[in-house]
Amino acid sequence: MKIGIFGAGHMGSAMIKGWVQSNEIKPEDILVKGGRSNTAAKLQKTIPFKLTDSVADFNQVDIIFLAVKTPIILPVIHELKNFLKSSIPIVSVSAGVPVSEMQVALGEEYPVAQAIPNTPVQINQGITGIVYTDSITDAQKEMIHQSLAILGMVKEITADNINIFGTLAGCGPAFVDVFMEALGDAAVLHGMNRELAYEVVANMVSGAANLLSESKKHPGELKDGVTSPGGTTIKGVVALEKNGFRYATISSIDSIMDSYK
Repeated sequence: MKIGIFGAGHMGSAMIKGWVQSNEIKPEDILVKGGRSNTAAKLQKTIPFKLTDSVADFNQVDIIFLAVKTPIILPVIHELKNFLKSSIPIVSVSAGVPVSEMQVALGEEYPVAQAIPNTPVQINQGITGIVYTDSITDAQKEMIHQSLAILGMVKEITADNINIFGTLAGCGPAFVDVFMEALGDAAVLHGMNRELAYEVVANMVSGAANLLSESKKHPGELKDGVTSPGGTTIKGVVALEKNGFRYATISSIDSIMDSYK
């Protein structure tokens, strides 16, 4: 499979790293067109993918991902339309422009989809939500799914869920990072060195997440399993509740969703 990608910023570079790290996609099978920031050229010094300034070169790939900022999605699409064969699927990884709008800009003959990955794709442990249009064939769906499954879990979602999926999966890691940092600070406050604190926290969060995923139990049930009557854990849970932990978490998601209105 030959993959083309516009943009090598945070998400573009994360996807490139994940593909190459998997050993399922060779660096020479990835074609990249960078922007003005020169990040693609810098990344190429460590990952020997093909770098181009020519949109016409993307006729050589099997699938194209647009990992550029929202304001330039449509300009890039119009540029592609002038040079690209209509048989190559185009997948935007930006939530800012609806897939229906991209389809109108390209025309019905172009296969278009929208994917929302998160940054853990760089270690092949991400999750990507994908919205397909009617212009995508079953064979193209399979190819897109295959390319994204290399990077982690893939979930087909509806267009009306694109923003909440992106907020939960894409912004969520930052919230977890803040939580982990706070746990680390608390451990340092009580005498643990920071390196060990972060190692313990990372392992704990990873283990708790895997237990939730594999057990299929409700998070509250798992919480109940470690909170004995009058015990230390329930005291910590009560302290979280007193300080509005749940409300702060819900509000963080809600404030982002408000920005889409």
